[in-house]
Amino acid sequence: MTTLAQHPERNVIRLQLKQNEILRELDDQDRTELEKHLSIFDGQKGEFLLYQGVHEMEQYFIIDGILKRVVANQEGKEMILRFAAERDMDTSYAAWRLGTPTPYGIVCVTKTRVARMPLAEWASFLESRPRAKAAFEFCVMGVMSEIMAHTITLHLLDSPGRVHRFVRKHPDLVDRIPQKELASYLNLTPETLSRLRHKGKI
Repeated sequence: MTTLAQHPERNVIRLQLKQNEILRELDDQDRTELEKHLSIFDGQKGEFLLYQGVHEMEQYFIIDGILKRVVANQEGKEMILRFAAERDMDTSYAAWRLGTPTPYGIVCVTKTRVARMPLAEWASFLESRPRAKAAFEFCVMGVMSEIMAHTITLHLLDSPGRVHRFVRKHPDLVDRIPQKELASYLNLTPETLSRLRHKGKI
């Protein structure tokens, strides 16, 4: 992990960060200030960015690759809550504000590059930038709504319905997420997912 300013690919990374749905609200002066807080992390498939149940939290801006939020019970049974890819972000902002441990982990689904910073520093940065703060909080609410809708979908839709809903809402991710991961997210076996995709020509 290295700071953005010291990274050999910093100019490319800066351009990629400008496309992030939150950071595109910033002007050049704001970006220069933010850069002081950012470090770049290159993670491998299966590597954890954030562990469930910890108090040290960070803000993540995805530059390349795919992340997943996962929650696990005491027996280790895992449920995937969401996937996020380039130009998106992930965070445990709500838990940080509430002073509670992280209720989920954040894991690399593929080889992934993210810009990261402590959540306390990110929150402080946003205080004097109302447009960026509004965009961030709107995104956080959107993520919470998305996870709630997914949980409801698992109970209300049959297997083909769950697959078609994901394909409709996330066409860019369908062929990028490993089938085992996608099947787990949709509460299917990999074999069932493969059969449904082949049958539906998805």
